[in-house]
Amino acid sequence: MTDPRFHHRTGPYSLARIAEASECVLADERTTSQECHDVAALQDAGAGHLSFLDNPKYRDVFKISKAAACIVSAEAAVDAPKGMALLISKNPYRSYALAATLFYPLPMGDGIVSRLAHIDPTASIGTGCSIAAGVVIEANTRIADGVRIGANSVIGVGVEIGAGTWIGANVSLTHCIIGQKARIHAGVRIGQDGFGFALGPKGHLPVPQLGRVLIEDFVNIGANTTIDRGAGPDTVIGTGAVIDNLVQIAHNVRIGRGVVIAAQTGISGSTVIDDFAVLGGQVGVAGHLHIGKGARLAAQSGVTKDVPAGEDWVGFPAAPRREYWKEVALLKKLLSKTKS
Repeated sequence: MTDPRFHHRTGPYSLARIAEASECVLADERTTSQECHDVAALQDAGAGHLSFLDNPKYRDVFKISKAAACIVSAEAAVDAPKGMALLISKNPYRSYALAATLFYPLPMGDGIVSRLAHIDPTASIGTGCSIAAGVVIEANTRIADGVRIGANSVIGVGVEIGAGTWIGANVSLTHCIIGQKARIHAGVRIGQDGFGFALGPKGHLPVPQLGRVLIEDFVNIGANTTIDRGAGPDTVIGTGAVIDNLVQIAHNVRIGRGVVIAAQTGISGSTVIDDFAVLGGQVGVAGHLHIGKGARLAAQSGVTKDVPAGEDWVGFPAAPRREYWKEVALLKKLLSKTKS
């Protein structure tokens, strides 16, 4: 169960209100006025709790769950325990996310600017902004309404932050423009020099990094991720992209709308990743490549060449999934022959 010291719950809500918020349809209209006061996992839920079933692996748990109500697909609804109210959804996990957000909305700022923050007089601060102790806001920054900035973050000269964006503690932003309602978690570094050097026996000469980082609206950036500014062209993160913790994005990279990047992935300079591509954990992408729209790269793939749109690639060097596993099977067969 959630700890009220860390998570503020709203509600209770009627099933009619929950269904509306979560894009569901009630299986029985007689349950319209029934209320739930919290969300919980199937195995933990009891009276007054809303749960969900998305993974078939938990179907047996669903059959004996004591949840008062459950978000479930029409196909799985037949296994519901007697007396459980059902909210039918085509995408139960998405619907659960919407319902959980209804009970636990994203924390809003308190509109207080700490007297221990250091704000340059040339900075423009919108209404309703929350700025914690130790924050440094340098000259000519523009911060729109309702922005929240966590303790000890540094907002560099000329940075712009869109309305409703949430910035965690110990974040540093420089040479960047951030869109609306982005979420930038603790320890993120955006806009520092890209890794650009003219190498030679006389010494490795840094190449001036003259671009910016452009973060579009509704982007989520996980803790301790780093995004380098462009060397000339800008580094761009598209609307609605989701980036996990500990990701490295190099200079001039362009990431499209709705791209998903899991933890510890590294993307080398000037690579383009088209809309809705998915990169698993610890993927490594070489520079100057093109990852097509909707392509999927399995965890720990090492990508050394362009990936066509919509394809699933795996392994190192990464190859189309079917081709890669055929090669693995063939190699095993050859090795077994040499042993015999």
